[in-house]
Amino acid sequence: MSTAAIIGAGFGDEGKGRMTDAFASQSPGNCVVIRYNGGAQAGHTVVCPGLKRHSFSHIGSGSFAGAMTYLSKFFILNPLLWYPEDHTLREMGVMPMVYVNPLAPVSTPYDMYLNREAERARGSKRHGSCGYGVSETVERLCNSSYHLFFKDIGTPYFKTTLKAIRDNYVMKRAEKLGIPHASAKIEHKLLSDEMLNSFIEFAIEMKSRLFPMEVTELKKFTNVIFEGAQGLCLDESHSFFPHVSRSRTGLANVSRICRKAGLKDVEVVYVTRAYMTRHGAGPFPTESSSLSYIDKTNISNEFQGTLRFGCLDVDLLKSNIQNDIRKAKGINLKKSIAVTCLDQVDEQVMIRYKGKKQTMYREALPKFLGEILQCSRVYTSKSAMRT
Repeated sequence: MSTAAIIGAGFGDEGKGRMTDAFASQSPGNCVVIRYNGGAQAGHTVVCPGLKRHSFSHIGSGSFAGAMTYLSKFFILNPLLWYPEDHTLREMGVMPMVYVNPLAPVSTPYDMYLNREAERARGSKRHGSCGYGVSETVERLCNSSYHLFFKDIGTPYFKTTLKAIRDNYVMKRAEKLGIPHASAKIEHKLLSDEMLNSFIEFAIEMKSRLFPMEVTELKKFTNVIFEGAQGLCLDESHSFFPHVSRSRTGLANVSRICRKAGLKDVEVVYVTRAYMTRHGAGPFPTESSSLSYIDKTNISNEFQGTLRFGCLDVDLLKSNIQNDIRKAKGINLKKSIAVTCLDQVDEQVMIRYKGKKQTMYREALPKFLGEILQCSRVYTSKSAMRT
């Protein structure tokens, strides 16, 4: 058995999907990709040698290579966003087997509403949310009694709890968030039985395509890949809070799952572009308006704005990785680094190291990072595909 954890070392969008696809292609026959954090706000783009292109959200980025997917209890399901992805992949002839932990939480249209309106109300003080309801789902699970999990879909409890969220929770939470009172039109739609029943139908359809599996069954696979969402700068415990994701983006969840599944030896692959990006509001120490690269996935939108660019912050990467390693409990780690998008930068690249900006030859960058970060392996990518 081989086990790898693909983790973003920065603010997300580092190339985790590309690396997951590459690792899955090495042993696709009995391979499973584990989504261990976040939810549908992930957008991991994979371009396979057959020129298929897809930004994976719910489903693991090893699917083009033939890998199966496991949605852990730390992954937030969103039936409204799962359905179009499943439909798109099926039209492409890709029908991966997707397993799910029965205790995976479920996001609702009401969480999405609260998330989006809260960001709008924050104005220039936005947190950087994608507007997909992830942070509000976590808030509801942690600080209310209105809990919904995969196992509940299709039961009377599921509908009863949805109604309670709609009728009792939403307006109280909106008031606490400082969300202005919704217009009569929005409120009518939000509180309608039509929306509630439609969501239930989507949830039941999703449930019919997913297969419940306990975490202890992961040991039946010979190739296990943990696919992280977002990056270490967006971990909920990072100093950049509240401009972070409401999830554990690094080894904290990985080590919990490994201990439960009996997985001992893990190669952790920290991924970074040859430069840095941030999509959404919040601190970005090396941001530079003079840098710009083509990115077909991270298009400008109302909640995240335009993708931001900066030079590679080696100091920040080193700090992030050192802090993350400390969170791994009960597993044996082999540390690696992956540098993507080397085809996009000039022969000389700008980096920040020991508090100072300096230039370095592109070809020397991966080895330099491997030495500074004390990694046993260095992976590079100079293409949109697994090359």
